[in-house]
Amino acid sequence: MADLIARHGPCRLGKREGSPFESLAGAIIGQQLSTKAAATIRGRVAALAGPRFEPAAILARSVEELRTAGLSGAKTRYIRELSEKVVAGEFSFETVAGLDDEAAITALTELSGIGRWTAEMFLLFHLQRADVLALGDGGLQRAAQQLYARRRNQADVLAKAGEPWRPYRSVASWYLWRSLDNEG
Repeated sequence: MADLIARHGPCRLGKREGSPFESLAGAIIGQQLSTKAAATIRGRVAALAGPRFEPAAILARSVEELRTAGLSGAKTRYIRELSEKVVAGEFSFETVAGLDDEAAITALTELSGIGRWTAEMFLLFHLQRADVLALGDGGLQRAAQQLYARRRNQADVLAKAGEPWRPYRSVASWYLWRSLDNEG
């Protein structure tokens, strides 16, 4: 980890951008897509939603319009269901923000289309929680294998390597992702 810090300089997790709704909808859009593909589709959906990426703006668009923007049928359904719950007051981002990490993950994963990885990305990038280590993230697993595995396919290498990084595993995650930037 010391070598990664020296190579990449100070952690730049960045400032959060957009509303919690926009962030979570963006995380849904980005599931199982390359960064470039996710950004393209997110831009198209944002253009449909207008300058304020809000639940009501999503609900004002037809399923067909959202699908034409590049969303799959499932992602369209998940984002519309999230929009409906927020508009109806059945889901509160403020409540989630006040919960500890595991309780927030539980609340988020009760939503359709939100699994643990998506919830963890929301905690890490939007809520800016300091101690998130997404054990199911393929990139983090690959980076940990490359940097810390003493033998091939050591299944728990990320979890073991991550223990000393507490309570700043989000920062360690950023460095691990950076270690993959020049991978070809």
